[in-house]
Amino acid sequence: MDEDPGGRIADDTGHVTDRVRQVIARLGCSHREFARRIVMDPSKLSRSLGGTRRFTLAEIVRIADIGGVDTGWLLGAPERPAAPAERAPAAAPEGGRPLQIVRETVRLIAEHGFQAVRVADIATACGTSPAAVHYHFPGRDELLEAAVRWCMDEDTERRAAGLAAAPDARAELLHLIALQTPRTAQQRRQWLVWLDLWAQAARDTAVGRLHEHYYRQWRTTVADVLRRGTDQGVFRPVDPDVTALRLTALIDGLATQVLATAPDSTSPDTMHAALLTFVENELDTDRPTPPTTDPTRT
Repeated sequence: MDEDPGGRIADDTGHVTDRVRQVIARLGCSHREFARRIVMDPSKLSRSLGGTRRFTLAEIVRIADIGGVDTGWLLGAPERPAAPAERAPAAAPEGGRPLQIVRETVRLIAEHGFQAVRVADIATACGTSPAAVHYHFPGRDELLEAAVRWCMDEDTERRAAGLAAAPDARAELLHLIALQTPRTAQQRRQWLVWLDLWAQAARDTAVGRLHEHYYRQWRTTVADVLRRGTDQGVFRPVDPDVTALRLTALIDGLATQVLATAPDSTSPDTMHAALLTFVENELDTDRPTPPTTDPTRT
């Protein structure tokens, strides 16, 4: 998604960056976790804090929301004492308004498709106004990017937890396969958003770049597991990049069939069994190497 340079905040004195750092320090979280909370690419946050990129106004708004500070203060205004409250403030949604908007956007995209989801629908689901949604996410493209980023961040966290606990690379690969099998409502939601992104990517080059970025991350994760498995001796020697391409393509095709609504559609159990068969026949060291067919011989 291309950012509008006109929407970026001038920070020649470094006051904005300093105050964003103060917000992060007050929250006591890592930069990666802070980026997740404000639904921002961690590399963009790093560059903005390092002075090689300027924050956008929408990002500053989200930072103010999560940090519980005034937007004007973030932009350099003197900090003013809070006025006495005449009534108790309304409870903030869990995780802050930006994450609530993104979660509801993901749910609505999964149910209706991105093109059918209106900002008014998202606002209704969040119990707020369309203006409040636009306040945090000015355009539909930014909302789509935030929704996909949130899905991928959630998926990355679950992958990391399972990979860290796995005794070897084969167990790691089985963990990844289980995560990609759409059994739970959350897994199905994320797959439906991913499939909607594919459809958008086929028609929009900006969305296509977003799709390519995340898909490269996913395929690299699989290839790295295959390399570790070969080094550990739990997988036979294979080309990790080519095998990752084949395996991820198989996962995509089977998941698409699982999500089909026809009565005879592939079930999650069938998908999982097919993927385990791929691992056993193509990777496991206790199985004979598949024969190579010479097309020149009959």
